[in-house]
Amino acid sequence: MHSGVPIIVGVGGFTSEVGKTTLLCELLRAFPGWEAIKTTRGHYRSCGKDPHACCVSDLLEDEPVIRSGRELTYSPGKDTGRYWDSGAANVHWVIATDSQVDTGIKKALGFVQAPGVFVEGNSFTKFIEPDYFIMVVRPDVLKIKTTAREAGGRVSALYISGDAKVSDKESVEAFLMKAGLPIEKSNSLIFSRRELPELFARIGEINSSAAP
Repeated sequence: MHSGVPIIVGVGGFTSEVGKTTLLCELLRAFPGWEAIKTTRGHYRSCGKDPHACCVSDLLEDEPVIRSGRELTYSPGKDTGRYWDSGAANVHWVIATDSQVDTGIKKALGFVQAPGVFVEGNSFTKFIEPDYFIMVVRPDVLKIKTTAREAGGRVSALYISGDAKVSDKESVEAFLMKAGLPIEKSNSLIFSRRELPELFARIGEINSSAAP
């Protein structure tokens, strides 16, 4: 870590709708002054899902689109709006095709002025190695999408969303073994909501060691 380069903490997910944004908002509240980046991959055709919920095909351009600042990224109830409501110093939204993610995430990181930034998504880890990468999993939906499998080697910790029980940790560990994921299988690296202070402490250690 050298001067001018922010600490990058990634928040990915095994599947969609696992609680990535909720965790990222918890992190923003714990690290006031940090910024946030949302990465959205799109296609030039409809993705087949509810166009009002996720499709960004009409926003794509020949180059990745980066929207920064409250005026361009605040929308009540949307992920980026929730970042602002949780205390983000700035929010950047990267809208890109698969082939534009590399350029888009690097350009967005160049806009970050804070000492640290939280990045939501899996695919960016193919191009940027985060200082810490948290993969969110729901114990009742033990599936894994392609981008999560590809990002497995980057994972620093797992976060079980919701009110996790001891048996949930055991289920997640069993799933990791069955799936053959390249993630260290240790309870010390699996956090639940009750253990959020410990997760914050891990990131705080990175923050402290990077401070001049």
